This record gives sequence, structure tokens and C-alpha cells, in this order.
Amino acid sequence: MKIASWHNPTLCLLVAAIYGIIQSMDVQRLSARKRVVLGLVGLSLVSVMFLVVQIVKTSSTQYWYLTWNLFLAWIPLILTGVLLRLLRTRLWSQWLPALVTFAWLIMLPNTFYMISDFIHIKEMPNAELLYGVVVFTSFIFTAALIGFSSLYVVHAELRRRLGHQVSSVLVAIILLACSFAIYLGRDLRWNSWDILINPAGILFDVTDRLVHPLGHPGILTTTLSFFILLGSLYIVGWQIGEATREKN
Repeated sequence: MKIASWHNPTLCLLVAAIYGIIQSMDVQRLSARKRVVLGLVGLSLVSVMFLVVQIVKTSSTQYWYLTWNLFLAWIPLILTGVLLRLLRTRLWSQWLPALVTFAWLIMLPNTFYMISDFIHIKEMPNAELLYGVVVFTSFIFTAALIGFSSLYVVHAELRRRLGHQVSSVLVAIILLACSFAIYLGRDLRWNSWDILINPAGILFDVTDRLVHPLGHPGILTTTLSFFILLGSLYIVGWQIGEATREKN
């Protein structure tokens, strides 16, 4: 998609800022995990760059909410870092690591929830549609990578303590819960923090749909389709991660 020349200064400044941040860090001396985080930061900045260009081009901030959704997607990865530090000196069963894990479980669905944001592309005029696909894909791909990276780290810790089979079952349950949470968020408009603010309301909706799933056909199609998608992507990502570790 061709961008008018008067947009180029904005684009160049953003690219220069991203390049300057990366150049200011000695990447080779960073650990593998820190390099992954740095890469995700770069992807996040690129996503924001795309959005800023669109805002300048259209003079509309209609899709600025993507930055908020991406911010929420970062919280599970930050909590993963906190959890790893705690597990160096504490047992996972102690109250503080358990509390951080609970917060991580609540926030993790936000990383995969952004996949459902693709439905908003239909709101774009045809003239902006192709660039809009780039913007949405950038945000969604980045958020999903953040989620899978966070889950991979937790999976590795579970595997070290519980073995391959038990940890794999737990990860599958987590992905199933995330898929169900996507349904709750998109169809029923519940947020992660509503578990603390309005637990009774969520419990009522969840119970009603679990007891009468046939009365709510969307729960099965949405949950199962996202579970299959997320599970398939994660299996491939896990295999890539394991192959990389073996090579090193």
C-alpha cells in the first residue's frame, strides 16, 4: 500500500527510534530469554508504528484500543519473569508464587484474545482494508507470540517439577481455559479483572453455560475452535523451542 510522502517523516522517526533502542543494547551479551523479550519489544514498537501511520493517514484514533490490548498482553510475560525470580528461593506452593501464578492465569487469555480482534477489520473502508490487515496482524501476531512465550516458560518450569505428561496435561487445560475465556470476553464482554470485581456475575454466566451448553451453541464452537488453533500453534512452537535448545 502506497503511503503519501507527507507521512514519511513520521515513519522514519519511528523506525529511527526503534533502531536506536536496539543499537543501544549489547544484544550478544544478553541471555536467550532476554533476547526473546527484546525481540517482542521490537515487534510491539513496530505494531505501534504501523498504527501511528494509519492514525496520521486517516486522522482517526478509532483503533487506538489495540495498544491497550497489547499492553494487557504484556502483563502475563511480566508476571512470568516475577514468578521465575520467586521460584529461585521459594517453593511454588508458597503463597506469593501461588498468588503470582493465579494472576498469570487470569491475565494470560488477554494475549490470545487479540486474535478475535480480526472481526473489526470489516469496519474499515475498502481503501484502507489492506493496510488495516497489516496493522491488525502485527498487533495480533505480537500478542500471540507474547502469550506463547510466557506459556513456554511456565511449561518448562512445570516439566522440570512434574514431568512431561503431567505438565503437558496442565498446559492443555490452561489453553482450554484461555479458549473459554476468549468466548467469555468476546461474546459476553467479561474482562479478566471482573473475576475480582464481579465474581458472582461471572460464576452465574459460566455455570449457566456449562449446565446448558446446547442452549448456547457459541460456547462449543468458539471454545473448541480456539483450543484446537492455540493447541496446534503451541505444539509447533514447543517443538521449535526444543529443537533450538538441542542444537545449542
